[in-house]
Amino acid sequence: MNEPLSPHCPRPDIRPCSLPLSAAERAALKRQRPCCIWLTGLSGAGKSTLANLLELRLNGQGLHTFILDGDNVRSGLCRDLGMGAEARKENIRRLAEVARLMVEAGLIVIVSAISPFRAERTAARALFAADEFLEVYVSTSFAACARRDPKGLYRAASEGRIQNFTGLDSPYEAPLYPDCEIDTETVGLACATDQLMALLLNK
Repeated sequence: MNEPLSPHCPRPDIRPCSLPLSAAERAALKRQRPCCIWLTGLSGAGKSTLANLLELRLNGQGLHTFILDGDNVRSGLCRDLGMGAEARKENIRRLAEVARLMVEAGLIVIVSAISPFRAERTAARALFAADEFLEVYVSTSFAACARRDPKGLYRAASEGRIQNFTGLDSPYEAPLYPDCEIDTETVGLACATDQLMALLLNK
């Protein structure tokens, strides 16, 4: 069964190659249902920690996964981008496209990225089938994240050494209808990981 031509290509002079295996056939080889679980929230909210714990839990069950962490992607694929609004939009566009390719390869992809703008998260969701994308809002408050400040970013931002810092001088638009919401200030990490596992199993 051939892969259909991509509906995401905006240029008429580019003709994506038809591939010999379908996404369903690749998933069948791994004996799993691929999907993208997208963790969004402020810096220090606990997204990366939850992504790591979820991947370990899934891997322990023999499932094939990959984490796309915002900082990791910015150190490679998106290292040419700044932190202004337009650069952030492009960062999330690239991240979403990579996640889509990984889902087509049959993987369970865990995205951990601030992804502050609703429009870009909505555009990311639109790349996937309805049952392939799960948005998780890690809703830990700005005050709690600032107290944690694991990378020293909140202090740097408050001192003016970092510009366009999400939640301070750059907006964060919280999801209106997330598939799951977790506040790591009130929910323990083990319980939060259980919630994510239940979300995946239910979907």
